[in-house]
Amino acid sequence: MEVRVTNLAAALLLLVSFWPTPVAGQREVTMSVRGLTAVAGLKVGHHTLDGRPTGCTVILAEEGFVGGVDVRGGAPGTRETDLLDPVNTVQNVNAVVLSGGSAFGLDAAGGVMRFLEERGSGYRVGSNVVPIVVGAILYDLSVGDDPSIRPGADCGFRAASAATSDSPEEGSVGAGAGATVGKLRGMARAMKGGVGTASITLESGLTVAALVVVNAVGDVVDPATNRVVAGVRTEDGTALADARLLIRDGQQPSGPGTGANTTLGVVATNAGLTQAEATKVARMAQDGLARALYPAHTPEDGDTVFSLATGAYTGQASVGTIGALAADVVVEAILRAVRNAEGLPGLPSVSDLNGGR
Repeated sequence: MEVRVTNLAAALLLLVSFWPTPVAGQREVTMSVRGLTAVAGLKVGHHTLDGRPTGCTVILAEEGFVGGVDVRGGAPGTRETDLLDPVNTVQNVNAVVLSGGSAFGLDAAGGVMRFLEERGSGYRVGSNVVPIVVGAILYDLSVGDDPSIRPGADCGFRAASAATSDSPEEGSVGAGAGATVGKLRGMARAMKGGVGTASITLESGLTVAALVVVNAVGDVVDPATNRVVAGVRTEDGTALADARLLIRDGQQPSGPGTGANTTLGVVATNAGLTQAEATKVARMAQDGLARALYPAHTPEDGDTVFSLATGAYTGQASVGTIGALAADVVVEAILRAVRNAEGLPGLPSVSDLNGGR
């Protein structure tokens, strides 16, 4: 059968019509809203600044867990990622810091180091303890009135102090306070992003979880329906324009400059992994960004995903299985980030725009 498509809108409708649907009797897999802290040994804390929507989010792994990272965006801002190369000496991480404030926000890690040092947590070198704190930043300086208000060491210390093993707060908090999405046609047509988290635990006890801060230049797309959930709006601001149609129509980006975006993630598992295996899981987890963000990994994004492995689970679990599940929970975390976000003046949330979906 030959099918001809005469316009882009029809092409998308055709794509949806062939999208796979659940098979009758097929078991449905559900995600847990417990999120990243479903992996025992991890704590999450947010601190949101006053005066401007920005902040930082800290994931504590005080015991020191194996870490990996995958940096795929074209404009990253990171700290200590070279340390996570499997050929290097240090294998374990004590904290991951995700922060707003662009490169200024890298200072937040200093406060987390102070917090951990006071508790004797870190890499021991003789009689000294050096906390291993990795991190990455996103650009949110264009949100709010005063870009001089940005996360620093105090933000990191407060977020670490607030970290608990309870279900993490989601939406417009911490590093997600100033996060936005859908900036392909500029901030005037963007929407609010945020922080989301999700986890899955198999019957065997294997747990894989993710926390994601969504600040993408592109749209957020639900891969289960192929529909845009949040993103660039139409010129009148009342509906979603769909970045896929804009790009295929030949429209050039007119959004913020290089590095003015970035989606950051942390995936974790209770399985035992080597640093090389943790790195592979971080790479596979990036597939979740590619499924739920369009476009992803652009020159204007600094997309970075960290991975942690605690080793508490002693059963059998292949790296391929863990990586596949990591991509799944990343998708769910991205969707939860925008669905739980609260709008700002000129930056509506999903719930603000036509009641959300």
